[in-house]
Formats: sequence, structure tokens, C-alpha cells
Amino acid sequence: MVLNKDNAKKTAELLLQINAIKLNPENPFSWASGWKSPIYCDNRIILSYPPIRNYVREEMAKQVEHLYGKPDVIAGVATGAIGIGMLVADYLGLPFIYVRPEAKSHGRQNKIEGALEKNQTVVVIEDLISTGNSSLNAVKALEESGAKVKGMLAIFTYGFDIATENFKNHKVELHTLSDYDHLIQQASDTHYIKEEQFKTLLEWKANPSAWQQ
Repeated sequence: MVLNKDNAKKTAELLLQINAIKLNPENPFSWASGWKSPIYCDNRIILSYPPIRNYVREEMAKQVEHLYGKPDVIAGVATGAIGIGMLVADYLGLPFIYVRPEAKSHGRQNKIEGALEKNQTVVVIEDLISTGNSSLNAVKALEESGAKVKGMLAIFTYGFDIATENFKNHKVELHTLSDYDHLIQQASDTHYIKEEQFKTLLEWKANPSAWQQ
């Protein structure tokens, strides 16, 4: 759920500006899931652009405070959200931890890195939401460690129905700075893409798992 439409538009504009979002309907990307996609999102590139990095950090921090007050801890989901999660925690003056996709096979075999005590409140930071499975696995790991997860805030979501259903089933509140609908509209309004490409992107969103070029 996007809280502020103006911020969603601005975030989409910045992501397009630095090519964090790559749109290529004519030569689709292959996702790890096997899906063919006319869009690829790499929000980690934000960290290389200080003004945009600072904008995202401050907007996310403001939304954390608006939605949840100040939690005890900010958690980033490895690896994509470690950088931005740490920046948000620093801005808010809060402890930071991150959650691995799976426990280390050596040493202490941690899945959660950093200091987390039972019953501490946590807001989870993500860079990107597709199906939501990896994000919700991080929430599960935190809850199994005794944390109380207040919600999740991400930079961008594709807005898939399956993700909405997954978050609903797990009773996890999700908010994002921007989303797919704002992104492709911004790309169209600024002539970043042509009308025919805009139609293709709409078709893909309607049924991404079965979409063919």
C-alpha cells in the first residue's frame, strides 16, 4: 500500500532517472523463478547516488515513525535491503539487524545478524517486493526469535495479487514508497516508454507467470 501518491510519483521518477528500473519489453529479462519479464528492478543502485539515497532514507524513516512510532529495532532483509535498512536505522537513531535467507553453515550459524532481544518491536525494511515469499520468511525468522514485527516498509512493489494474498495470510502489514502502477505511468508521462510498450507492461502485470513476449 502506497501512503503518499506524490511521494510514489517522485520515487518512481528517481528510480527511472538512475536506471534502477530497467524497462525492456522487446527483450525480456529472465527471473530466477523462470518468469519472463519486461521489467527488472535493482534498487541497490540507489546507494551509489547520495541525493537519491538520502531522499529514500528520509522518506522511509518518516513513514516508519508515522506508521509505527519508533520501534526498538530496524531489520533489513539480506542482501538487497541491508544498505538502505541501515541508513533508515541511522536516521532514526535505532539499532539495526539483518536477516539472512538461510542460516550460516559455519560459526554461530546465525540467521539474524545483530543484537535482538525477545519481545523487542521490529520494523522490517525491504528494497523490493515481488511474491513476498523471501520477505515473509524474514518476518518468520524474527518472530521465531521472539521479536514482535510491527510491519514492513519497502521501496517498491510489483503489486502482484499473490503478494497481497501472502501478506494478508501472514497478517503482516506492508507499505511501500512506490509501486508498479505509479512507475509505468511515470514512464509513460515522461516518454521514457512508448505507448505500445506501456500496453505490454500492463499485459504483463495482468498475468506475469504466463506472459510471453
